[in-house]
Amino acid sequence: MHCPFCKAEDTRVIDSRLTEEGEQVRRRRECERCSQRFTTFEKAQLLMPNIIKRNGDLAPFKEDKLRGGIESACFKRAVTPDQIDHAIDTVMRKLRQSGEREVPSKQVGEWVMEQLDELDHVAYVRFASIYRDFKDVNAFREEIDRLEKLPSAEERRSQMTLIESDDKS
Repeated sequence: MHCPFCKAEDTRVIDSRLTEEGEQVRRRRECERCSQRFTTFEKAQLLMPNIIKRNGDLAPFKEDKLRGGIESACFKRAVTPDQIDHAIDTVMRKLRQSGEREVPSKQVGEWVMEQLDELDHVAYVRFASIYRDFKDVNAFREEIDRLEKLPSAEERRSQMTLIESDDKS
């Protein structure tokens, strides 16, 4: 790796650590020529499946579109950027684990709603109202009635897990 300071070709790794739950490697490097230190991050580049849109067209998966939808739903809600990142990572992991070259947008939307349901019920209803194309107030009312019967996202997070799960979604 070239030194970003003096452009020398020889740098050495002085420390490596796993970050982001083992999904990324952080490397601390030092330039052999100028002795400056810098950090690099290494992450696997995995191909994401194409998305089959509602009209049948294929579109490449775009993480920024996924992020925009989740961030819009969570706007002015008590959801942290780390929680949003985790939701995005979970949806992307499910996409990769599907093993499919093409995944319907409907499936991606369902995975997003699962994540939002765990984070914040208002964010979930916001996203669902657009995604499911609620036609009137009754559609909102039915979804809210369903949510009121469930424990809140905060209550679910504070509950103790009785059975450990291998799935970290």
